[in-house]
Amino acid sequence: MTHILFKEIKVGTLTLPNRVIMGSMHTGLDHTDDPFNRMAAFYKERAEGGVGLIVTGGVSPNEQGLISPGATILNKPEQVDSYRIITEAAHRAGSKIIMQILHAGRYAKQHKLVAPSAIRSPINKFEPQEITHDNILQTIKDFANSAELAQQAGFDGIEILGSEGYFLNEFTAPRTNKRNDQWGGSLENRIRFPLDVVRAIRQKLGTNFLIQYRMSVLELVDEGWNIDDAKQFAQALEAVGIDIINTGIGWHEATIPTIAMQVPRAAFSWATAKIKSAVNIPVAAANRINTVDTAEAILQRGDADLVYMARPFLADANFVVKAQQGRADEINTCIACNQSCLDKIFVGQTASCLVNPRACHETLLPILSTTSNVKKIAVIGAGAAGLSFSVEAAKNGHNVTLFESKSEIGGQMLYAHLVPGKEEFDELLRYFTVMLEKYSVTLKTNHTVEAEQLKQEGFDLIALASGIKPRPLDIPGINHPSVMSYEEAFTQPDKIGATVVIIGAGGIGFDMAEFISHEASEQDPIQAYNESWGIDPEGLQAGSLTSPVPHKPIRNISLLQRKAGKFGRTLGKSTGWIHMIELQKRGVQMIGDLSYTKIDDQGLHIEREGEAQILTADTIIICAGQESHDQIAESLNGAAKQVVRIGGVKQVKELDAAQAISDGIELAYQLEQG
Repeated sequence: MTHILFKEIKVGTLTLPNRVIMGSMHTGLDHTDDPFNRMAAFYKERAEGGVGLIVTGGVSPNEQGLISPGATILNKPEQVDSYRIITEAAHRAGSKIIMQILHAGRYAKQHKLVAPSAIRSPINKFEPQEITHDNILQTIKDFANSAELAQQAGFDGIEILGSEGYFLNEFTAPRTNKRNDQWGGSLENRIRFPLDVVRAIRQKLGTNFLIQYRMSVLELVDEGWNIDDAKQFAQALEAVGIDIINTGIGWHEATIPTIAMQVPRAAFSWATAKIKSAVNIPVAAANRINTVDTAEAILQRGDADLVYMARPFLADANFVVKAQQGRADEINTCIACNQSCLDKIFVGQTASCLVNPRACHETLLPILSTTSNVKKIAVIGAGAAGLSFSVEAAKNGHNVTLFESKSEIGGQMLYAHLVPGKEEFDELLRYFTVMLEKYSVTLKTNHTVEAEQLKQEGFDLIALASGIKPRPLDIPGINHPSVMSYEEAFTQPDKIGATVVIIGAGGIGFDMAEFISHEASEQDPIQAYNESWGIDPEGLQAGSLTSPVPHKPIRNISLLQRKAGKFGRTLGKSTGWIHMIELQKRGVQMIGDLSYTKIDDQGLHIEREGEAQILTADTIIICAGQESHDQIAESLNGAAKQVVRIGGVKQVKELDAAQAISDGIELAYQLEQG
């Protein structure tokens, strides 16, 4: 099959070498001590990796539009030289790059925010002021000014962000635009502002400067527009000179997931296809496109002309070149966990990537050259930390032997990938398997390590990455036949009864509740997703919303935590709410502020609010934390010149693949630093 993905395409006056656009991302690099050099290094690696077109993170056209204090802005000539650092780095590496102009509107985390109407966003504590007519006219000039400065800085074009509930999108949606002047009311009036922005930029810069517009196709919020409105807007954008349309999905305040791993791959390309059918300019599909096969299938179906992928380029800067060279199995795939990217951004940290800790840290963790001081290394445990270190150390030229007591690699990830919605962990396991072979790591599975053996083999370094195990609880009756550990429950689901009590409401408890409440189905995943979350599959309803199809619980499940207060506090900020909603749909009962008394044939005895209660259960699953799996640790003293711990065996905490993988990478760097 001929890959459309790697065919040239003309967009505006640019000819792109392939159909892959690296999408815009909030990285937090703008808040670091050396923002422009770090951003340049970040984009340079992706450009060298073969991407056809890069879109930068959002840059504000004025002070009112800043997403937060200190965020990037381009509104003065003296700022141009800083941005030129980015464009020159991308161009030297062989890629085109455009700057996204982002006016945050009512999503701005600062006091100067404005919106079409004075309606606060449910995800922002700051109240916006209704923007005046004169300020609208000035803002149009500010967009054009920022675009002109971008051109002077060497950008090949701009992307105007008009999606996900940001400022321009707030004008087009009845939800946020309650104006009764020329900027509100009818669809014609509501789209006037973004169209005038495009006209002003075209008038100032002419037709040779690329303008890409990101519009929300499906808004997934009450009082959002429908697909017919979106198609009319797309046609209006084409008429005023847009070169390419990029199709965003949903608003940030929508209560429907759009980019998490629970969302099926390419879940929204059907909506992009409706926009493509309405215009004659190129259209890009976005959201949950993370593999070569998924991207190619979208293009082969004719749903889009290009694919717009953001986080896959956090996971692997060389996504495109690996795919072109027939090495797709070597791509480190984005698993859409959001744990190290969005969750870090939400707490003011620099983004990274669970599967690739170097992302956004390229200047701090430069690519290592092959070592001149080859070490003989033993790694004990093929979980996330052991795999990460083994691959990185072998890549740098060290002689690595990886010991694993089980029959397959993965450690705790072998349980994670069983959870419905977390199947993407299979991609990470596939990647590590390929890398172990590529870099000649000697893998010994079904092998329980003895310290004496390691001493005899003369290792220079032993990395203990034996991970964690379930923490036992001291409850009378804990050995009752109804009790299972989470490991036993994941591996022996046929032994789980119809009425289940889960002790522990951390990440593992939530995963377990999803695992045992999910019913396998032959239904198309995208159809099932649309029905479960209430998405109109034709997009004709307001906001493209419809009534969700209710779930029929397959088990009676209670999820318990000792503490009082909210459930899910330890879950990721960007995904925790998804887990909560999913379990509520499935009828999972959440009970907190209690103590455990005993377990017997009647079930689990608890005390709550001063009263003794019995929770009847066929099965009681313990998900109450972990402890270090370090039985061999003491015997390793003196078994090598250096013995180090990484991952869960070093620091016991919630299952955290991100920290484990980062530990492995950091140890590999420490080797090269002496």
